[in-house]
Amino acid sequence: QVRLDESGGGSVQAGGSLRLSCAASQFTYSSYCLAWFRRIPGKEREEVARIDGDGATRYADFVKGRFLISRDNAQNSVYLQMNSLKPEDTAIYYCAAPVMMGDCPRADSAYWGQGTQVSVSS
Repeated sequence: QVRLDESGGGSVQAGGSLRLSCAASQFTYSSYCLAWFRRIPGKEREEVARIDGDGATRYADFVKGRFLISRDNAQNSVYLQMNSLKPEDTAIYYCAAPVMMGDCPRADSAYWGQGTQVSVSS
């Protein structure tokens, strides 16, 4: 059973920073594509950033230049450094792993962590 444990959420003022962490267990994911998604109340879950097994990254337009995704294969962990946070970044953030090796997680098909709340006040 794949397990993903997120941590690092919290409440900050606009312009502040947070760093989310996700520790994976029950599988060795060094070659997997991993991603962070978020769910804003009333909206569908959306991809924020992804990082593949080779370290290549991709970001949603709404976080480009502000967020940075990274991974530490030795720690079986993936991180999301969030800078210049805005009130519209308020959401539950989820770490995600693919169901099929070789794929990237998708909003409709992934293993999910329990989520961590990020709240940004103006």
